[in-house]
This record gives sequence, C-alpha cells and structure tokens, in this order.
Amino acid sequence: MIPLSDRGLEFSHLLIEVFRVNGLLLAAGDELAAPAGLTSARWQVLGVVDHGPTTVAEVARTMGLTRQAVRQTAASLVRDGMVVLQDNPDDRRAKRLALTPRGRSALREVERRQAAWANELAARISLAEIQAVTGTLRDLGDLLEDR
Repeated sequence: MIPLSDRGLEFSHLLIEVFRVNGLLLAAGDELAAPAGLTSARWQVLGVVDHGPTTVAEVARTMGLTRQAVRQTAASLVRDGMVVLQDNPDDRRAKRLALTPRGRSALREVERRQAAWANELAARISLAEIQAVTGTLRDLGDLLEDR
C-alpha cells in the first residue's frame, strides 16, 4: 500500500467531506423540491432544460451524470407533463427536451424556495469563505476533468 503524504491525507479528508456534503445537499434538494412534485434529480434536469431545448446527452454532460440516469429522469418528467420531446434538427435520433408551462412553474416554485434557503444559510458564513470554497471546488473539478 502506498502511504499518503500530508497533502494526500488532507485531500482525502476533503473528498470525504465533499461526499458527506453532497448527500446532505441532495437530501435538502429533495426537501426543497418535493412541494413542486420534484426530486433533486428532476430539479437538476429542469434547470438545464430551462436554458433552452437540449438533448439527454447534453444534460448528462452539463451535470456530470450518466445518460441512463438522465434518460430515466427525463422519461418521468415527460410522463408528468413537465417536459416534452421535440425533433432535433441536428440529429433525428436524439430528441430535445423542452420545458412545458407546468415544468417551468414547478421549477420557478423550487427556485423561490431555494433562494430563501440559500440566503438563510449564506448569512451564517462570510462571503470570503464562500468564495474561497467555491474557488477550491472549481479548481478540484478542473483537475479531475484534465486527468
């Protein structure tokens, strides 16, 4: 077994905290999204589609998810009338997802709830700390993407 350097050990601690916080964020997201008939996963997909019609593959790339996970979530959103499938002029096989009025309404409801929640939590941490953590996580993401 290769021993961890001091930096490697601290990096491992960071990863454990990221995993822990990810789980807490998903649970909080589910709680915020539930009144609108959504889950965190459904909210994420709607959030990407809100920027314009997009394919399952594009949503997966944007969110760092598998196509299969997005395909399943998109199918449930179609069944619930929150998104529709549109023809894709760039690829006849890959339909594009587009928000319906019902999906847009649900998304806006969650966004209002999330804004109040974020403001409440953010008031307890300095802006400089939030910016530092954001920068560190962005750098970590960049390092992982460059591998």
